[in-house]
Amino acid sequence: MSDVLNKMKSRRSIRKFKPDMVPQEILDQIIEAGLYAASGMGQQSPIIIQVTKKELRDEISKMNCEIGGWKEGFAPFYGAPAMLIVLAKKERPTYVYDGSLVMGNLMLAAHELGIGSCWIHRAKEEFESPEGKQILKDLGITGDYEGIGHCILGYADCEEPTAAPRKENYVIFAE
Repeated sequence: MSDVLNKMKSRRSIRKFKPDMVPQEILDQIIEAGLYAASGMGQQSPIIIQVTKKELRDEISKMNCEIGGWKEGFAPFYGAPAMLIVLAKKERPTYVYDGSLVMGNLMLAAHELGIGSCWIHRAKEEFESPEGKQILKDLGITGDYEGIGHCILGYADCEEPTAAPRKENYVIFAE
């Protein structure tokens, strides 16, 4: 089996991170993988926001926690020192799929480079809120974007989880 297929089978979500920052050179490689994700008609509707500034990470984490309904103090980004937020232009009919493919590429590239990752939801709700819209405005992002997800990144501070057995009847054959 090819190394790519093995990486697809062995990648797992990490939910406990060391505080060590991922070097920018590695983040750049992960981002580049996201830039090459397939997109409807090659229109490349998604954008990626790299967040390594602690204050902004904390602000977004607090918003995510409130949207998720967790008690104050819960860390929905599990202490990851970096995150890549994927948003996509709503004007494209394939924007959710395009952004999802970017997320997949980011997580696979991270795994290949020895970086733990996890897809964290609620980006849609965050960036529909007045606070989220202000964050985008402050970053100079204009247009009608929807949050697809947060790809949290860092060095795992736990054993890599094992894959759950694949469920029966996952594939239907029409031969």
